[in-house]
Amino acid sequence: MQVKESSGINVNEISDFCRHTREPVFITRNGTGDMVVMNLEEYERQMATIDLYGKLAIAEQQIADGAEGEDFDAVAKEMRGRVHGV
Repeated sequence: MQVKESSGINVNEISDFCRHTREPVFITRNGTGDMVVMNLEEYERQMATIDLYGKLAIAEQQIADGAEGEDFDAVAKEMRGRVHGV
């Protein structure tokens, strides 16, 4: 993690740091946190993870409410058929 004061920002330096380390840079203004800058790929990965956790929470709630899941082997066979055109 790197912390930078907003008055000393070098965009290219921050971009390189985020790309190479996959870590965010925390930008402060007058010593107080102001924003976070991160690599786009890392941001997209984190957003996909958050989306997945949301879907898992919904599925867990559906199971808790008594919903029945589908048979894994049947779903896997159907997916293989779609992928391989069978």
